[in-house]
Amino acid sequence: MYTPTHFREDRLDVLHALMRAEPFATVVTARDGVPEATHLPLLLDASRGPYGALRGHMARANPQWRAFDGERQALVIFQGPHAYISPSWYATSPSAPTWNYLVAHAYGRPRVIEDAEEVLRLLTQTVATFETPFERPWSADSLPEGYIAGLAKGVVAFEMVIERIEGKAKLSQNRPADREGVIAALESGGTAMGTGVAGEMRNRPLGA
Repeated sequence: MYTPTHFREDRLDVLHALMRAEPFATVVTARDGVPEATHLPLLLDASRGPYGALRGHMARANPQWRAFDGERQALVIFQGPHAYISPSWYATSPSAPTWNYLVAHAYGRPRVIEDAEEVLRLLTQTVATFETPFERPWSADSLPEGYIAGLAKGVVAFEMVIERIEGKAKLSQNRPADREGVIAALESGGTAMGTGVAGEMRNRPLGA
């Protein structure tokens, strides 16, 4: 990933926070020289290895899982808030439009989880992770006995220990005179993405 020094984000806790906040990731592999990508939610286990590990599942009918042999490398992309930046918001001129965003790239060699009990634990953990914030979380305990086990036969679970991780936070760090104008415009725009980018800019002082 092309990352100028002033946009580089190396802090592991910050990258992990992004991966947890935006867990719907893009998994990219290559088969016979042709790239393949699947979009799916992933769970982060920060205790595994120096950078953590990712766990998830996809439909067994999706052929991409056949690349998860523990040897071939994959790229997993986590996209944070992003927004178009208009030069009309800048105090300096002339200026050109740009895009502000946060992103994390994780690299590793995914492997299929074969153990049926481990697959069921992963599926249960996935549901619990995304149901917990709700006022009345749904529980798989309400399903008929054997239902989840039946569903599990139609998916392939996998894990990827992260071998390398890159982060980029492009938040107008290179335009200190224009940052307040950009933040104000994003906040007044009324979009969730714009507000998210503005919040990241406010929470990340220049030089941080």
